[in-house]
Amino acid sequence: MQSSKIQESAILEKSYSRTDWQGGYESLYQEFDYWIDDIEGQIPPELQGTLFRNGPGLLDINGQRIHHPFDGDGMISRISFVNGRAHFRNRFVRTEGYIEEQKAGKILYRGVFGTQKPGGWLANLFDFKIKNIANTNVIYWGDKLLALWEAAEPHRLDPYTLETLSKEYFNGVLSTGEAFSAHPRLDPSCNQDNGAPCLVNFSIQPGLSTKITIFELNPAGEIMRKHAHSVPGFCFIHDFVITPNYCIFFQNPVTFNPIPLALGIRAAGECIKFNPNQPTRIIVIPRNPNAGKADVKILETQSGFVFHHINAFEVGDEILIDSICYESLPEVEAESDFRQVDFEAIAPGQLWRFALQLENGTVEKKLIESRCCEFPSIHPNNVGRPYRYVYIGAAHAETGNAPLQALLKMDLDSGERQLWSAAPHGFMGEPIFVPRLGSKKEDDGWVLALVYDAAHHRSDVVILDASDFGKEPIARLHLKHHIPYGLHGSFTPGVFAPN
Repeated sequence: MQSSKIQESAILEKSYSRTDWQGGYESLYQEFDYWIDDIEGQIPPELQGTLFRNGPGLLDINGQRIHHPFDGDGMISRISFVNGRAHFRNRFVRTEGYIEEQKAGKILYRGVFGTQKPGGWLANLFDFKIKNIANTNVIYWGDKLLALWEAAEPHRLDPYTLETLSKEYFNGVLSTGEAFSAHPRLDPSCNQDNGAPCLVNFSIQPGLSTKITIFELNPAGEIMRKHAHSVPGFCFIHDFVITPNYCIFFQNPVTFNPIPLALGIRAAGECIKFNPNQPTRIIVIPRNPNAGKADVKILETQSGFVFHHINAFEVGDEILIDSICYESLPEVEAESDFRQVDFEAIAPGQLWRFALQLENGTVEKKLIESRCCEFPSIHPNNVGRPYRYVYIGAAHAETGNAPLQALLKMDLDSGERQLWSAAPHGFMGEPIFVPRLGSKKEDDGWVLALVYDAAHHRSDVVILDASDFGKEPIARLHLKHHIPYGLHGSFTPGVFAPN
């Protein structure tokens, strides 16, 4: 791997090879438990806590390939930092579907994103069973470690052993099979709880109209508030943002045709089509329906697609939202191979700022960063508040679409950019910003990221100084194996390494 000082001219037209990138999409069958001893640099002794990551660990079932990585069984990776050392453990979430398919040695469930049971359309006809794969995020909240998948309830895990304990229903507030999104937001100071932190999450029940349910959990992990709202049209929503007063959702302009799904011809994700001639709707829901601002407001902006938002905050009567936007939805094609994706043929995700005026219903949109980027992270104390710094996975090159091979630090006040690149053989996942204990500066801390090193077919845990990406990494922790490209994760001050 190479540092950010690498020159664009040092890497020819492409900063990567497809073969290198594909290596990160091989299954990891083993479950490991060891202290990491192959380290370049030194782990900061004041970095104490645990990085949890989630993502599809299996890209096949006994050699039968799944159609899309989003259909892969969830695998939790845990890196605990304590006294200048680090301990690694990984384990698959023992969902009902995982246990059944491992026992059978074959695919038993249709996947949302294109995986079909063997046997053609007849074997899949009118089969609507959903396999909870628990593969999208993992959080530690209310002294519980939860693996999240947005279409069903969470799975609770032991934070030390990563053993799957049970499904989590929050003392019966969540019903069996009820969705609990994989993208919660942590409000560091909730107005309704006298400034105490709370976890805000949502669920979606799509249809001709869509029900959006909002949950707010106290630090003990109890659901304190739950309210549902119906909005017109079909919603395909993965992420949302909060401010002290609002939850905000982008209703992407898509339609869903259930007929190919019912006939066993296509999976659900393949039945979603993007409509470029329709506007994107922005749904603004008050967090406190009893505070005199109970009306849900829907604003419109030009067509586009959003998977992930960075943050939102209020300035007077205006709401500002920073989001990663695509020109259209990269649709899942039947009979395609995701390992053969043509990056250059797809428009990149870029950072845009949306300014909402609720009183007159207008939306202004401005491009903030044109470089291909995804998977943002900010200081946890600035969620829902004005902020300055964002850390995000990015392409190595300034223009065009490509795999994420770099980490980009953006100063939204000054416009300064700092890039640390792992090209040509490194491929990036979601960074996590970890603030230094007691620090008052927004960028005082570390950025942690898992980087797939194709040259050695292994993954590294990279620790960067969040205040200066121009430096070499503080430490690179070389794992004994690779971790397939993951989705989301979190950091907690709790240490769960063995004694």
